[in-house]
Amino acid sequence: MSPSSGELFSFLQNTFHTIFGGKKPEPPAHPPAPPDNLLEPAQIVNNRVLLIVYDPVMDQASGTKLARHQSWNRIEELTNVFMADILQVSGGMARYQITKRIELNEFPAKVNGFRFSPKMYKDVLAGAASPHMSQEVDYHAILVKFNIFQQVVNNEIDEVWIFAFPHAGFYESVMAGKGAFWCNAPALINTGDCPRRFIIMGFSYERGVGEMLENFGHRSESIMTKTFKHLNGEANPWQHFTRTEISSPGKAGVGTIHFAPNSERDYDWNNQRLVPSNCYDWFNFPNLRGDIRFVNASEWGSGDIRLHHKWWLKHIPRVAGRTNGIHNNWWQYIMDVNRIRV
Repeated sequence: MSPSSGELFSFLQNTFHTIFGGKKPEPPAHPPAPPDNLLEPAQIVNNRVLLIVYDPVMDQASGTKLARHQSWNRIEELTNVFMADILQVSGGMARYQITKRIELNEFPAKVNGFRFSPKMYKDVLAGAASPHMSQEVDYHAILVKFNIFQQVVNNEIDEVWIFAFPHAGFYESVMAGKGAFWCNAPALINTGDCPRRFIIMGFSYERGVGEMLENFGHRSESIMTKTFKHLNGEANPWQHFTRTEISSPGKAGVGTIHFAPNSERDYDWNNQRLVPSNCYDWFNFPNLRGDIRFVNASEWGSGDIRLHHKWWLKHIPRVAGRTNGIHNNWWQYIMDVNRIRV
């Protein structure tokens, strides 16, 4: 097939710069964001999940697995309640479906090849041995073993959930793929050949749904920080959303996953002091009306981790329209990181 005139011009231009030097033509800029409007519908995002479970047999005679051996939580219950919570707090905008489950009778390998044996891990739990260093799991071995890149490329899955145990070495969340960025952990290197970004969530069946929501909340914080990175100061609604009495006296918003509006330290979700906050006003986004009310821990469950995190997530905007080129339904970014302009 003969080259088009445009292709020929590009070839000659690049050849000229190769021979005679000079500045190489800049790659095309990122296409501009669609214009603001009030009518663009808030889109529901349905994410298909590959669920991987590391639950090794700890007693060969009985076949008892780690979760049961330690009387830890049932994964089915954790996942069902978590998915129901996300559906509820997002107003139906965020929906999960586990499309494939893989359960493994093994300890995952660390980056240096180390694997626990049942005996070694029992010693760690009993305090008779220290957790192995380096702690980090070998993510790339998992990506290759389960052909995860190809499943993402084929649109068979949108994210990966891995359930394991204390000291397994998984981040709460981490991102991979072309253009991956910080998501409560450094982006996975050497994954740029995958054209779609995707998130790997690390959950522990030793813990509860509240901790799963905390992992998801930190993921949301990272994603929304990236989404609004082009807006500075007062023009950045995410900075308004995350304000606390400590960070912005008299101007608290909804806070962060670790800091409620009136928190004075990390995880201070049972603080009874009253502070002014515009947390209720976020249900009016993007048309904030100056609704300021005095609030305390009675609003978000008086110290209960799951109730606080549900309260926080419920305030994330999920309405129609677009402001400053960004959807007013922020769940579209939290669930689908490929919509973010990086």
